[in-house]
Amino acid sequence: MTKPQIKRGDQLVLASHNQGKLAEFQALFAASGVDIKSAAAFDLPEPDEDADSFEGNARIKALAAAQATGLPALADDSGFCVTSLNGQPGIHSARWGGVRQDFAHAMQRVHDEMGEATDKRAAFVTVLCLAWPDGRAYFVEGRCDGQVAWPPKGENGHGYDPIFIPNGETRRFAEMTDAEKNAISHRGRALRQFMDIYVAPDA
Repeated sequence: MTKPQIKRGDQLVLASHNQGKLAEFQALFAASGVDIKSAAAFDLPEPDEDADSFEGNARIKALAAAQATGLPALADDSGFCVTSLNGQPGIHSARWGGVRQDFAHAMQRVHDEMGEATDKRAAFVTVLCLAWPDGRAYFVEGRCDGQVAWPPKGENGHGYDPIFIPNGETRRFAEMTDAEKNAISHRGRALRQFMDIYVAPDA
């Protein structure tokens, strides 16, 4: 089956209401000429993410946005996976922030639940799903391994960035510029795969 491709000038719905994530995707897509619009721009409701995997949740979000707008839609489901917590918070990473998405609370919970654990390994994982209104869905995955660091530091990024140091670095994600983070992040890696496969090169 021929893989569908997004072309320069096409509109693509990002199936997210998260403004930090929207800004990150718009920066990553800047050179492609693809017009990224958020789900919020279409007043789309947020579907229930009740799958048991990153892939399943990404598919739910992307298909809902594609079918509601009649446009191709891109969704990501990402999580912070801590080895000593058996991969948690994982697919529940956003929920650990509670109703208000309070990631200061979520980071504190990670720290508290790790306790005296000596294994600090963690990874950010992203699965991207490109969905079309007819129900087709395609996936890529990106991963960035590193370790949990305490206390939180840095003012950039979002989510768990202030407590994650990627392998090969001494700084947390939140201490990096957007460009530095995007070069090595889970989402940056996934999106570069996505670009290579699903975004048509300029004619």
